[in-house]
Amino acid sequence: MPQPLRNLAEEIVADLGHIPADYISAAQGIAGQGPLPFQSPPNSAGECLVAPLTYDEWDFRRNGFRKDWCLLLEKKVQPVKGTFIDTTFDKYQGLLRQLKKQFEMLRSKERFIKRQRFGDDIDLDALIDSIADTRAGKAASERLFIRLQRDERDIAVLFLVDMSSSTEGWINQALKEALILMGEALHVLGDRFAIYGFSGMRRLRTDFYHVKDFAEPYNQQVKERIAAIGPQEYTRMGPPLRHAIRLLQDVEAKIRLLVTLSDGKPEDYDDYKGEYAIEDTRHALIEAKAAGIHPFCITIDKKAHDYIGHMYGEVNYIFVDEVRKLPLRLPEIYRVLTT
Repeated sequence: MPQPLRNLAEEIVADLGHIPADYISAAQGIAGQGPLPFQSPPNSAGECLVAPLTYDEWDFRRNGFRKDWCLLLEKKVQPVKGTFIDTTFDKYQGLLRQLKKQFEMLRSKERFIKRQRFGDDIDLDALIDSIADTRAGKAASERLFIRLQRDERDIAVLFLVDMSSSTEGWINQALKEALILMGEALHVLGDRFAIYGFSGMRRLRTDFYHVKDFAEPYNQQVKERIAAIGPQEYTRMGPPLRHAIRLLQDVEAKIRLLVTLSDGKPEDYDDYKGEYAIEDTRHALIEAKAAGIHPFCITIDKKAHDYIGHMYGEVNYIFVDEVRKLPLRLPEIYRVLTT
């Protein structure tokens, strides 16, 4: 037996205690087709930005992590020119005007605080009460003013977009339209935001697609990267969630949001499926909360109620029942999350 295959067999036995029969039958069907040592794979969706990163994966059967189990490749989506952006603006021009107006009003909140020692105007109610107290022989209050307070927003949000093969067609179009509208609204609002996509191909290759980072301005090139988003492979969610957590931890903000847009449950070509995949994803989300990051999921999977509440918590996700509604719902959901 070749040494690499021997090493793999020993690893499987260490993990599972035996080599399952379906592993052997599957191996017979792909004999001679095993992967070479890691190379940066060609991919039309983007070029690799850095060397592969390693991430642990939670194994609920062991109640522990598989250390350095997954490789993640960060790639930059190559912008494409075309009609998508202009078509989206034409399609939603009325909604876009409305969104910009609504989000301008959210830019900063102003409120009056009564009964202050110093302020911008006299608090008539406090003054009347003070006069009444004086006549009653009580000490007069010094808190006789109203002060105008402006609450500046301090929010950073990372949008993590499912780019699995199941998003092909209407789903992919709706995701991109929603991101264009969201980008326009957030550009007006001034909240810091980043956009990344993800796709999985077994544990040795999770692709993490760079569309916009927090430091980049929302410009034409970013819009063209959004237009270039397309379906890739499967939905291994643990590594991209953990990488998104790492990126958000580098951002100083009072509120840090991690919003995932997905059309289905976590799953990959290998044994990353079912309860194993759900529990790894759930643990990654627990890690996000422990880091002071609020995770939220917007899903269009009609079967999501069977698993997503367990992963995110019952109040941390929303189901959009029709994919075409996503561009309308995303800005509305964001506004509710941040006010």
